[in-house]
Amino acid sequence: MATQKQLAKKIAVYTQVVTEIFRRRRKGNSFDIPFDRADISRVADELRLKIPKNLGDLIYTFRFRKDLPEEIRSVAPKGLEWVIRLAGDAKYRFTLTSLGQVRPNPQMMNIKIPDATPGIIERYAQNDEQALLAIVRYNRLLDIFTGVTCYALQSHLRTKVEGIGQCEIDELYVGVDRSGTHYVLPVQAKGGNDKLGAVQIEQDMAVCRDKFPQLVCRPIGAQFLGDSVALFEFMQDEKDVRIARECHYKLVPHTEISDADLDRYKQIVGNEK
Repeated sequence: MATQKQLAKKIAVYTQVVTEIFRRRRKGNSFDIPFDRADISRVADELRLKIPKNLGDLIYTFRFRKDLPEEIRSVAPKGLEWVIRLAGDAKYRFTLTSLGQVRPNPQMMNIKIPDATPGIIERYAQNDEQALLAIVRYNRLLDIFTGVTCYALQSHLRTKVEGIGQCEIDELYVGVDRSGTHYVLPVQAKGGNDKLGAVQIEQDMAVCRDKFPQLVCRPIGAQFLGDSVALFEFMQDEKDVRIARECHYKLVPHTEISDADLDRYKQIVGNEK
């Protein structure tokens, strides 16, 4: 496992490379800047920087782990963020969006849910996306969050979408509500230091439009938040992905859910009507 010093050195190299690609590729005040994977190795060689063989790690880092360098962020118009979008096989674009990384709202209250996670899963689960997906599945958190009866259809769905390239959905659910409407719910889960990115939600929605056009798409994001799970539902307006709903769930033994807790939850129901 890499040390903190090694990780910091790698990020410093990635920062130099992605900043130089941005400088070279941007024409005037353009807000749509294409580049490709070959630019990464070319710029690194010219700057005499050693980068890992997995060039895609640089792209992943600035899409889901780290903010883009300050030199890039500083030229974004007010209220917008630079993001890296996929634009085909080994092709990318720096573009602007009003929602880049999805950050949980620290003011949201935790809703206590009786913990149904099997003990053996709790014992061996890690703090990663696989553990998070298991917790969501065993506790039926999607059903609770969406009000739809949901069924896990496929894990790690990999497919290609025209104009985007290869996409991967962490877990795909289908569901049905009381009126008989069918839904497809693509879930992106982030554990550890990874963060949800709106560009990944855009990709999930594109996959569902392509593969499940007859179903209502309800894209979901899940993220560990200390001892709770943050769930997001997204929608897309004329321009960007937006957060439609957010809830934080804390899994506890049923004995830790008090009458006072239940009274508070009744107020939530009343406010939503």
